Amino acid sequence: MAEIRNYTMNFGPQHPAAHGVLRLILELDGETVVRADPHIGLLHRATEKLAESKPFNHSIGYMDRLDYVSMMCNEHAYVRAIEQLLGIDVPKRAQYIRTMFDEITRILNHLLWVGTNGLDLGAMTVFLYAFREREQLMDCYEAVSGARMHATYYRPGGVYRDLPQTMPKRLETRWTKGKDLRRVNAWREGSLLDFLQAFCDDFERRVDDYETLLTDNRIWKQRTVGIGVVAPERALQLGFTGPMLRGSGVQWDLRKHQPYACYDEVDFDIVLGVNGDCYDRYLVRIEEMRQSKRIIQQCILWLRQHPGPVMPKNFKVVPPTREEMKHDMEAMIHHFKLFTEGYIVPEGETYAAVEAPKGEFGCYLISDASNKPFRVHLRAPGFVHLSSMNEMLSGHMLADVPAMIGTQDIVLGEIDR
Repeated sequence: MAEIRNYTMNFGPQHPAAHGVLRLILELDGETVVRADPHIGLLHRATEKLAESKPFNHSIGYMDRLDYVSMMCNEHAYVRAIEQLLGIDVPKRAQYIRTMFDEITRILNHLLWVGTNGLDLGAMTVFLYAFREREQLMDCYEAVSGARMHATYYRPGGVYRDLPQTMPKRLETRWTKGKDLRRVNAWREGSLLDFLQAFCDDFERRVDDYETLLTDNRIWKQRTVGIGVVAPERALQLGFTGPMLRGSGVQWDLRKHQPYACYDEVDFDIVLGVNGDCYDRYLVRIEEMRQSKRIIQQCILWLRQHPGPVMPKNFKVVPPTREEMKHDMEAMIHHFKLFTEGYIVPEGETYAAVEAPKGEFGCYLISDASNKPFRVHLRAPGFVHLSSMNEMLSGHMLADVPAMIGTQDIVLGEIDR
């Protein structure tokens, strides 16, 4: 009689549910996972070493490309670390803009998550719905920075520029014209804040649509309820943060417990799960989108009533305006020196963390009083979550692997930093 033994298979890096270049080596007993060994390193970006070879202000754009779904939140941690070493005070308006765009980024991240996780588990419609809303928020990124994804909008001291007073309008095409074009441009008649207000008024209904498709769907519940259960104590021991930790019922959110930007001035709730399974983590992310919408609405209200500067009058760090640069030779030289050599950051070390959509994203920075960081180390939430893959998967079926990868919401850019 033939000997029955376990066999090993590769899940990824080409698998559509691997969410990037993750190689997961699975030891299987039939269709039951006995052991899961995640292999990373196929997308090593060397961001930390690249940042150490360039002036401080040249590496902001690298942060966007780490977790390329949570772009501005990554920038926020890095520029906060520089600001702490420089001792810069950020104008209030810039802090509110940062708070608003952090929450826009959270919605962007969770929309992609709910769409792709649904796709992994066989629900295609929610993917199309989620990308419809993502497209509108990407237009907000583009309006403030000129880029739809890698914005480089946050700068040490504030943000690149104030919010635009007009939103770019869609142009007529073969597919969008007449009534369709007027409908698409209806929200774009005013400023960026008007556009965001219209988006927020509509968004609650859209989140209800996602829940209609998934929350009580019996196939979705069969694929997620009781899958990947992590107890609260174990979640803390494993170093979970963000929805992975709150899904297990642990009340920890940097926005509340270690507030930064203007989070101590806005009203929102920390969303908690009960059972710590994939279904609870789904519910946490869905409700977080609603809470983010609340924060954005409060930021819109404050920003309408309080015009002001978005960068401090610190000319060692802040470049002259384009207009000044084109009329004044001193401003031209200042601009050139600032963008080629950067600025000297006082000697010291610091750690700055933000509550990114996936969890705590932190930047540990050491300066040796030169224009380049001596050491940059980034604390990526996905790296910690991926290290628990073996424990979470053991004993589950092969069909549960996509659910487990999806529930961790990993992006290999920040894991292979």
